[in-house]
Amino acid sequence: MINNDDFNDEIGNNHIATNEETPLRGDAFEKSDEEKIELIKKDVENILNTLGLDLTDDSLKGTPNRVAKMFVKDIFGGLNPEKKPSSSTFDNKYKYNEMLVEKNITVYSTCEHHLLPIIGRAHVAYISNGTVVGLSKMNRIVDYYAKRPQVQERLTIQIVRELQRVLNTNDVACIIDAKHLCVNSRGIKDIESSTVTAEFGGKFKDENVRKEFLQYVQLETSF
Repeated sequence: MINNDDFNDEIGNNHIATNEETPLRGDAFEKSDEEKIELIKKDVENILNTLGLDLTDDSLKGTPNRVAKMFVKDIFGGLNPEKKPSSSTFDNKYKYNEMLVEKNITVYSTCEHHLLPIIGRAHVAYISNGTVVGLSKMNRIVDYYAKRPQVQERLTIQIVRELQRVLNTNDVACIIDAKHLCVNSRGIKDIESSTVTAEFGGKFKDENVRKEFLQYVQLETSF
């Protein structure tokens, strides 16, 4: 008989994602941020107490509140749809019909299997279908979807799907190259390895267009 905990650990160790949408319950936003912070604060206190730490120590007594605020307001802030960046588009008056690439966008995310950091770079590109989006909006979209418990494959897909929606074109691509601390600092403890994921839509499925994108971001990886 398979132990459920062992099975779930195996899924997590293999970085399997079950859905391209972040798995949220229907009641995810019934509690306010302040209510969530208070509840998480108590949970963190329980974890630290269980580990045997002295929460009366000056260095530790504020930790439960700091962690709770960090979870809700910062590293998991992308779960809140109210924080989704508005993405105004503009007419492509320059008639620029070539590939536009925003590379080396910083990615700070959190592995949903071990709640350890994912740190890397995203390279995003699109070919205008008559509209363009502000460059900083591409960074903000990456940041929004990164700020939640994530699987890198899902993050890559979500970035592409959102830009396809905003720009009304399928011609969007994203590559992410990131280190996972669940690999680097635990388990196999391989500090050198990184994970590369890619999602190519529309014209980027063409080998020559894809090759041009890879040349821009200076990646030799074959896709």
